[in-house]
Amino acid sequence: MPRISAVIITYNEEKYIGLCLESLKEVADEIVVVDSGSTDRTREICEQYGCRVILHDFEGYREQKNWAMAQAKYNHILSLDGDELLSAELKNSILNVKEKWDKDGYFFNRLNNYFGKWIRHSGVYPDRKLRLVDRRKAFWSGMNPHDVLKLKKGTTKGYLRGDLLHFAHESEEELLQKIRKFAGISARENIKNKGKPLWYLVYLSPLWRFVWNYFFRLGFFDGKTGFRICYYNAFHSYLKYRDSRRLSTHNVQPETLIGGKIKKEFPA
Repeated sequence: MPRISAVIITYNEEKYIGLCLESLKEVADEIVVVDSGSTDRTREICEQYGCRVILHDFEGYREQKNWAMAQAKYNHILSLDGDELLSAELKNSILNVKEKWDKDGYFFNRLNNYFGKWIRHSGVYPDRKLRLVDRRKAFWSGMNPHDVLKLKKGTTKGYLRGDLLHFAHESEEELLQKIRKFAGISARENIKNKGKPLWYLVYLSPLWRFVWNYFFRLGFFDGKTGFRICYYNAFHSYLKYRDSRRLSTHNVQPETLIGGKIKKEFPA
């Protein structure tokens, strides 16, 4: 039976980290928390649960998660964020896998909570994630801030029943703050990896994203909340491409554009 290391990166996660850790008690053989300088009770709560807490300066989402995964004692890794927890069904699925681990990595669905409501459409569900892997066969990739855990070529994949429960956003104000922050980071990554985007993407990309999520991904089934989620996702796309063009024009690689102005990048 393989032993599992649960690995979590944190920054001011005191609100949900206790729920996250509670859901891991029966599943994880160790819990490694890599914290990037929390100023709230995050580290204190983690220590109360017996976690191994390591301080490490934030280097970027994929970089931080790759570094954190390397600190684990065991090769079989369950990777979570501090605002995520295992549903009862998913917990049982992982316990079954421990009895017979026969894949290199396992996917499962993530169910997101927006403004106090669990959302099952609007382009944010099933939101399938690879989070349970043999680290010798996997690595964190993607463009910051949208990191993705990937399996190497020639590996095998499995799918587990149950949801990873994610407390995504409590309010529209909090969501808008995150959108502005992430759009700036995405803009810099776009310029670094793809160059200046074509002007029409500033307008067509958000339009298509809204239509796709609201109509084709059935966002209207989620009521007013679904409409708001689809609108804000489209707004994120608009800011990302607009700020990419402005960032390229100003030629200021070390900085990001937030809300139309050049500002220093937000901390982790």
